[in-house]
Amino acid sequence: MKVAIVGLGYVGLPLAHAFAKVGHETIGYDINARRIEELKSGTDRTGELSDAQMKEARITYSDDPSILERAEVIVLAIPTPVDAANKPDLSLVEAATQTVGEHLKKGMIIVYESTVYPGVTEDICGPILEKASGLVCGKDFMLGYSPERINPGDKQHTVDKIVKVVAGQDEKTTDILCDLYGSVVKAGIHRASSLKVAEMAKAIENAQRDLNIAFVNEIALLCNRIGIPTKEVLEAAGTKWNFLPFKPGLVGGHCIGVDPYYLVEKAEQLGMKTHVITAGRALNDGMSTYVAAEVAEMLSNRERSSRILVLGLTFKENIPDTRNSKAAEVVSALTALGFSVEVHDPHVAPDEIESRGMTPGVLDSQPYDALVLLVPHKEYIGKPLKDFLKSVKKDGVVYDLKSLLDGKEIEKTGRTYRAL
Repeated sequence: MKVAIVGLGYVGLPLAHAFAKVGHETIGYDINARRIEELKSGTDRTGELSDAQMKEARITYSDDPSILERAEVIVLAIPTPVDAANKPDLSLVEAATQTVGEHLKKGMIIVYESTVYPGVTEDICGPILEKASGLVCGKDFMLGYSPERINPGDKQHTVDKIVKVVAGQDEKTTDILCDLYGSVVKAGIHRASSLKVAEMAKAIENAQRDLNIAFVNEIALLCNRIGIPTKEVLEAAGTKWNFLPFKPGLVGGHCIGVDPYYLVEKAEQLGMKTHVITAGRALNDGMSTYVAAEVAEMLSNRERSSRILVLGLTFKENIPDTRNSKAAEVVSALTALGFSVEVHDPHVAPDEIESRGMTPGVLDSQPYDALVLLVPHKEYIGKPLKDFLKSVKKDGVVYDLKSLLDGKEIEKTGRTYRAL
């Protein structure tokens, strides 16, 4: 088929690659001209595709929306964030929909992969497409929804290895989309009964993870109050066959920390108040402040101008993505308390750290008063303990969010250690 992908980020580009690799005529469209030139040169700065993968599939890249007119199926892979009040921000997907509508032709199928609350595809995007094109939804063109399940930086669970949920506006459209996605997804296709069912399924996937992490975060807070190590408690509980192996930490990024708010929004529209979802979000959103307060308490007998080196700025390990990073919130909170904070991240260039108003730091450099390890990048996991200790004064402190370091060995050196 002739397929166009709108939005070439960590979701859209691998999908375009998958379609092109099996022989579909594939168009990659993005409004970012710099991104298009980068992809034309054979480089993906997100790291989702290697240079070799970029060469093995033929994709026509363009920032000219008129190229969309060539397609039979247009797939939108557009971010759906929340605003400062944690309300769904559909402006990006609405703008992309408007662009697609202006180049819509009869017989096209328009598919959304963005995470939304149930009803957005039909009740918001459909009318925008109709108004922009002058065509009738459900007659002149059809809608589809197939939520993305890409895990950034994950080389094991790639698009072809993840079961794909697919829904069309009618049976014929669903058949076509199941065949299309089935040509690249070897893990199987789950045929959803409606667009709303597929939209809801995607939203609750990440909300479930958010709630599970919120539970272990609250357990970590309780363990800290009691004075026992959370890691050892979870290891003991994990010996039971059905105990879920979630770990405490910061919940950021553009999925787990965002998608539950879309469920809250839909509930509010229906006059329903959410309790569990909202409580989980509130707890996880407060973890950045808690971590900063813990570090500050460890340094309470020192000058507030104490130097701190924070390790990790991205929202998760082994990727360069800093969007909605809770590690960045920890840095901001510590800076606001008066500490001199520097940041090191092997996946984020020093100039990008500076562009966020932060000071780049150097691991293995002159000792800091505190070392705060937030993101478990593989580069940190593989380092010997002595290399970390070079960066901490002999009477300094180490805060280890993920319990990666040997706390007992650290304390033997006279330093203070604490983990979440």
